[in-house]
Amino acid sequence: MQNNILVSITGDTENDWQEKLQEIEKLGIKEVALFLEMYNKAEKQKIYDALLTSGITSIPLVHIRHDMARDELEFLKKNFGTQYFTCHEENFAHHDIEKWRGFYNHIYLEMNFDNFVSKKVNVEKIGGFCIDLAHFKCGLEKLSRDFEYVFEHRDKKLFMCNHLNGWEAKKNVDMHTIKNLSDFDYLKTLPKFVFGKIIALEMTNSIKEQLEFKRYLTRLLSEGFEKK
Repeated sequence: MQNNILVSITGDTENDWQEKLQEIEKLGIKEVALFLEMYNKAEKQKIYDALLTSGITSIPLVHIRHDMARDELEFLKKNFGTQYFTCHEENFAHHDIEKWRGFYNHIYLEMNFDNFVSKKVNVEKIGGFCIDLAHFKCGLEKLSRDFEYVFEHRDKKLFMCNHLNGWEAKKNVDMHTIKNLSDFDYLKTLPKFVFGKIIALEMTNSIKEQLEFKRYLTRLLSEGFEKK
């Protein structure tokens, strides 16, 4: 199975995204994922302006936030070919998704791991799941309702993309700052069906570190799928 693992622009401050973009430019990287959840409208506009003058040509996956307008999705699709817009369960519960009519086939659901799934959540209304692999592992460990919702759909072609970060076994939580390659060992325990074609690294680590992780993860996933 071939996976396209993407380094990502992540963060919650202006300095965070600027540093990652500077690294991307220095390294000549043309394709990345983008996480916008923590940025308000004004900061997102700065990001959009910077992307337009950057060397980035492709952003296959963007993690969106509740207040994004449809024209922002149109902008990203038109200028960077975005096909996967990932959102949360809350975007169903709070009716945010209704703003994105016309893009439903390009929207993918990231589940939480809080042991609650709103009755308003309907993954079959959209493109499918974006499985956050650490969230799935957390849910698997405690057989949460979030995990059950995903598992109930395991035989359907809804698993298209992923967020990937680390997992801490003792606390059963996801990790967004990777300190050791062993933080990825949990991936070996996951069923094949949860992995999509596009995998976005969701972590605070530098782009240089993300590239090192990407090389390691490419081997890890390739070897893992060969054994399954």
